[in-house]
Amino acid sequence: MSAVREAIADAARAVVLPDGVGKLTCSGYTPDSITPPHFFAGEYAVEFDKAMRRSLDEVELTCRVLVGRADDRSAQRTLDRMLSGAGPASLKAAIEAARGAPGEFALGGLAHDLHVMRVQGYRWYEHQGIQYVGAELIIKIIGEGSA
Repeated sequence: MSAVREAIADAARAVVLPDGVGKLTCSGYTPDSITPPHFFAGEYAVEFDKAMRRSLDEVELTCRVLVGRADDRSAQRTLDRMLSGAGPASLKAAIEAARGAPGEFALGGLAHDLHVMRVQGYRWYEHQGIQYVGAELIIKIIGEGSA
């Protein structure tokens, strides 16, 4: 899962934010501290043996995006752009671009497929004692089970 989470973070780096916002920083783990705006792959749940003989597992990965608060309104506008279903700032579009072409494995061969299923938890988050506006993205990843 470490390689999968890093690959998701790499895919998220393709997001292009509006001028003046800065570049999205990303990590494939829950970081101690962040430079906003920041995307990270957090906790996950695994359903083993969705097919016989360890041939398919399903993972639900919770990712978070946290945005600094120069002011409340502009931070939420930036977050809304990243949570959009399409466009240059869309995390969904950037991450799902890593699905590969039809017939190819996702994330450079690390998974059979992935899908950004939903956004949830749009609210203020505290990270290392600092408040950020943010949200969670839930990603379903399917792939061959490991031994």
